Amino acid sequence: MAKRERVERVVRMSVEQPLWRALTGYRLISTAYAVGLFASAYRAFDRPWVAVGYLSFLVVWTLATLPKVANAASCTRRFLVADLTIALVGVLLTPLADTDERITAGGPTLPSIWTAGAVLAFAIKGGWRWACFASSFVAAANIVQRGAPTRDTVHNVVLVWVASVAVGYVVEVARASEATLARALEIEAATRERERLARDIHDGVLQVLAMVQRRGTELGGEAAELGRMAGEQEVALRTLVSSGLVHTSRVSSDESLGARVAAYEVDEPGADEGETDLRTLLAPHAGSRVSFAEPGTPVPLPAPAARELAAAVGAALDNVRKHAGDGARAWILVEDWGDEVVVTVRDDGPGIPAGRLDQAEGEGRMGVALSIRGRLRDLGGSAELVSVPGQGTEVELKVPRGRTQ
Repeated sequence: MAKRERVERVVRMSVEQPLWRALTGYRLISTAYAVGLFASAYRAFDRPWVAVGYLSFLVVWTLATLPKVANAASCTRRFLVADLTIALVGVLLTPLADTDERITAGGPTLPSIWTAGAVLAFAIKGGWRWACFASSFVAAANIVQRGAPTRDTVHNVVLVWVASVAVGYVVEVARASEATLARALEIEAATRERERLARDIHDGVLQVLAMVQRRGTELGGEAAELGRMAGEQEVALRTLVSSGLVHTSRVSSDESLGARVAAYEVDEPGADEGETDLRTLLAPHAGSRVSFAEPGTPVPLPAPAARELAAAVGAALDNVRKHAGDGARAWILVEDWGDEVVVTVRDDGPGIPAGRLDQAEGEGRMGVALSIRGRLRDLGGSAELVSVPGQGTEVELKVPRGRTQ
């Protein structure tokens, strides 16, 4: 609700609405001006009835279409084309109504300055490109009406062209600024909501988990295992709340934290397109036995590449859980070198005996070969595994940015 109110406030602050109101007033004033010019020189016209017929239609059209120029939604493309056509017809009808002497002397066209209002409507609706389009037709009509590009004609055409293009450009800049402001307000609203939820979680859930961990450790036995799991969840939840980077992961009750996070999915719209901050996919792995070290700035990668790299990290952590024992600790280090991203997963387990990986691959156990090295190979990267018996295992995953698609 708060976000909606902030967005509506931005709409009310829009610079477009005052422009539409100004255009409405301009059309009324320019219509009265065109009628006044004709009335003051009525006797000088060869065929005044042509001017009377056109100006009568122009007055009716202007009054009837005032709602059309009230806002951008009402001002449709069909209306803009019809409005510009009426202006052009008035310019081209001028030689039929007025005398050659008055036209040669620089006399006004039948719609006079009303034509500029039609061009300005294009500018406000579609920006400077639409303004150029409409101004070009007005320029051509004025040259045809004069018979040749006179100095007065060129002066008036350039004036309308520059004014409409300037207005269109200002409108485009204003729209971009309003979109940026609206996005900033949405982010602010989301941040405030996250902070509110974080306070609620801290005051409730985290304290309960901490108490369960403490009491379970004191009681021992099965309660100690329950306390250990509660402590693990407390660390993971605290990391999630403090970083604000990730959404809630999907958790099942019969898996350890490292295995659960492998099912993590990004639920944001458009997650399959564009780039994803790798940190948001790796942060859920952090827990009481998994430390996560990340850069202070986003680590953007194409979304499919980021997901595959995160899956490889999850597979490496699964190996730690299965082969290094429940008491083993693991560390995840993310490094962004510009042209490539390096993720290192290290543990303090017993290490892998020499030749064990080749033996496992020969037995059909393809965890490292497919889940880790295969994924990195598909991304154009590499996976290096270093293990010393008794000193743990280190897996270094490298993904070059230029080749990830």
